[in-house]
Amino acid sequence: MERMAAKGKEMTATVKHDDWLFEQLKDAEFAAEYLNAASEDDDPKTYLTALRKVVEARGGMADIAEKAHLSRETLYRTLSTRGNPTIRTLSAVLKATGLKFGVSAY
Repeated sequence: MERMAAKGKEMTATVKHDDWLFEQLKDAEFAAEYLNAASEDDDPKTYLTALRKVVEARGGMADIAEKAHLSRETLYRTLSTRGNPTIRTLSAVLKATGLKFGVSAY
């Protein structure tokens, strides 16, 4: 929490978690670690939700869809909790956000 002085009085400024996360996800290294953490969950919905947040922070749906050569509607559908994207689509979306796939040993 950050303290701010206003007209001689001390007040506390808080940042909502979603706003903080949005700002952090603009950083490629943070976004990559965020997605790596999400990929450890057994439920693919977790990864798709995380990727959607990364897309929103790193350009927005319309911009990323254009860069990935997808329609905006297709990107929304792909990143929904009911989405079932192909590796090709995921790779294109990641590339459009400035990221790429990586694999590591357990």
